[in-house]
Amino acid sequence: MVQEPKSLQDAIIYFSNQDNCIEYLAFRRWPDGVICPICGSTKVSDFNPTRRTWKCGSHHSRREFSIKVGTIYEDSPIPLDKWLTATWLLTNCKNGVSSYEIARDLKVTQKTAWFMLHRIRLALGEELEDKMGGNDRGPIEIDETHIGPKPQKMHRAKRLKVHGPDRKDTTATVMGMLDRESRQVRAKVVPNVKRESLQNEILEQIERGSKIYTDNWPAYDGLTAEQYIHETVTHIEEYVRGQIHTQGIENFWSLLKRQLRGTYVAVEPYHLDRYVAEQVFRFNNRATKDNPLNDADRFDIAVRQIVGKRITFAELTGKPN
Repeated sequence: MVQEPKSLQDAIIYFSNQDNCIEYLAFRRWPDGVICPICGSTKVSDFNPTRRTWKCGSHHSRREFSIKVGTIYEDSPIPLDKWLTATWLLTNCKNGVSSYEIARDLKVTQKTAWFMLHRIRLALGEELEDKMGGNDRGPIEIDETHIGPKPQKMHRAKRLKVHGPDRKDTTATVMGMLDRESRQVRAKVVPNVKRESLQNEILEQIERGSKIYTDNWPAYDGLTAEQYIHETVTHIEEYVRGQIHTQGIENFWSLLKRQLRGTYVAVEPYHLDRYVAEQVFRFNNRATKDNPLNDADRFDIAVRQIVGKRITFAELTGKPN
């Protein structure tokens, strides 16, 4: 067996062989043996090397299936070597990778590269059921930020149009929570910064009895009544008071905005959640002293999350085929 890749150069060479791609994905998708993605049966024929497919022993439609079925790669004519190389680049480039760069590197159109990256971002997002914090856990930092154009960098006419008396709000709001003990972040787009929106997210994501730190935004008032130990810091006067601060989650905001403004330049609010999920994935799977992950480890985690997630081009663009 050829040694699995540990670097981008290794990955390009290793995944240039379609059989290596299938073997790599199949081992992570079905570690205990191939299972039919349609009916869940384990009665599956041996791999057909000519067609590169398996066949389910039960009688139903679509009995013959490939490794792509039931994943973000399903119904894509793009070969697996390009898909896996794009996945490696997106999960390991610190500030993300643009669709134009992927298009040049993989010899596909920019439109195709853009669609590929959004499908990979969908896989990187996690829906976690466990809540953060607890009575015996470290504090949780909570903050929100606005993503949108900078007024000081606009032409005066456009600035008045966007930020004048008849303005329309062009920014999106992202709320984030950082667990200081595990150094893990959760972030998502929220409709606004009103009390109902922010506190509903806190109630859904954080265990009661947890210690939480926020700034003095009025929307956070009343959290003590919900059985949280709530401490605030007033940024007009100070940024840190002992252990009470939100510097950790603000560090994540700086990384997120560097990615959005530096690599992607302009992101539509409709797609922002997937870009946030991309940065959350890289932040939560970064290399630390306690968790020395490398590029191959992050790629391995990402590949294990491609199953059961699907988005079509019509869904992505909001337009019919």
